[in-house]
Amino acid sequence: MRPWLAAIAGAMLSVTLSSQASAPGRVHIDSGDLQGVVAGEIASFKNIPYAAPPVGNLRWRPPQPVAPWSGVRPADKVGALCIQKINSSDNGVGPPPASEDCLTLNVFAPAAKSTQPLAVMFWIHGGGFVNGSGTAALYDGTELAKQGVVVVTINYRLGRLGFFAHPALLKESPNELQGNYALMDQIAALQWVKRNIGVFGGDPNNVTIFGESAGGAAVNTLMIAPPARGLFHKAISQSGLGRERRMLLDRAAPDGKPSALDDGVQFATKLGLTNPDVAALRAVSADSILNATDTSQYVSPIIDGKLVPEHVDVAFAAGRQAQVPYLAGSNALEFAFYSETLPGLLGEALRFTPEQRARLTAAYGDEENFKANVLSDVLFTEPARELTRLHVKSKQPAYLYLFSVLSAKAPPNIKAAPHAQERQHVFKTLKTSPWPTDANDQRASELMSAYWVAFAKTGNPNGGGRPEWPLASEDNRVFEFTNKAPTLAPQPHAAALDVIAQKYR
Repeated sequence: MRPWLAAIAGAMLSVTLSSQASAPGRVHIDSGDLQGVVAGEIASFKNIPYAAPPVGNLRWRPPQPVAPWSGVRPADKVGALCIQKINSSDNGVGPPPASEDCLTLNVFAPAAKSTQPLAVMFWIHGGGFVNGSGTAALYDGTELAKQGVVVVTINYRLGRLGFFAHPALLKESPNELQGNYALMDQIAALQWVKRNIGVFGGDPNNVTIFGESAGGAAVNTLMIAPPARGLFHKAISQSGLGRERRMLLDRAAPDGKPSALDDGVQFATKLGLTNPDVAALRAVSADSILNATDTSQYVSPIIDGKLVPEHVDVAFAAGRQAQVPYLAGSNALEFAFYSETLPGLLGEALRFTPEQRARLTAAYGDEENFKANVLSDVLFTEPARELTRLHVKSKQPAYLYLFSVLSAKAPPNIKAAPHAQERQHVFKTLKTSPWPTDANDQRASELMSAYWVAFAKTGNPNGGGRPEWPLASEDNRVFEFTNKAPTLAPQPHAAALDVIAQKYR
């Protein structure tokens, strides 16, 4: 090529690359270029892989690095759900299809470049560790991002693909983490944030993990997980459990639970596999695994001594949790049902000695109040109270809340704010509510979202002229979000919560 033609070609290439680099919604991360969408003041980037697809020989393996791509990857549509039984009426479930190739995340960020790196809010969805996704419209991060943060929502492996241990897997990779693949995915996504979030304007040194139900339980578990240390700097657990007794990886638990390895053998037998090798396990279709999964059985974090070293409340009591600002709470009436024969975790929560049962009934005042409130209080209310108290004793800030907002248009059989109804208030996505909302919901959403964002930015939810939210204490008061202004209120059923607490001592 003649020198002058080469010069012109080089100049044209330079202009083209410069144009691509400055194109709205175009970014470069460690695995390649992404083209997102700029809508108004927010840029969104969807279906970003943070780990290799966990398929074939990578099923039931820790997440592996993403293979870099060439060219520009479109990031305008959400990715597949992780394998689950899809409930289209659940507002916490995104659009189908579902696939094992699902380890993706979504980023929502202010489109205008900030002069300072922005706080990051990293969302872990709920769904009992068996359903849900970070792709639901309920979890659209736009309204949070408008308040000056970068929002990340993730998918992670669910069900028996997310939590499963088996002797054949242990034999194949004895030095790898075992069993807790869903938690490993969450940690891999946090590592991705640490490497890449600066490209989107986020601060990798100011990351808040937050989640609800199973996502809140994951937050509490990451608080005690050594491999997660340093990857987040604040934590919010919404209805996140904290007292449940987990299965141990390689030995039976004192309460009679089998080891996770024994449980895995039983599940493989259910699949028709006796003494299988890893190839036979991985040859089973995802649909067969899904159909064989009994969600009343054990699908949740496993104490392996490495990623999950112990029970959450035991770690908090000993001060072994992450020393970061912490916020936790529950809803007014999470689960308003009772049965002596509930399966799985629910049945375990309602297992009392005759003496405990009698004392609890007396503390609630009568049998009717006991049956209406005990499941909610055992699973959610008392653990949040206990963990925030213990965190303050560790000389770290902790804030306790109670969500009691209930729209006048909620179904008449719902007497108080039920499980999961705070989510659309936090995200300011009231249009995804399962029932019509009203002006009280709008006011509560504005306030609750602002408290969450302030906490993510500074570790303190206060400011902006909002009612003062004090640190958690042992005075049996709780910061309550109501149909009016939030206020510091007496803790409902405090005497019953004291009896519940004694169950774990």
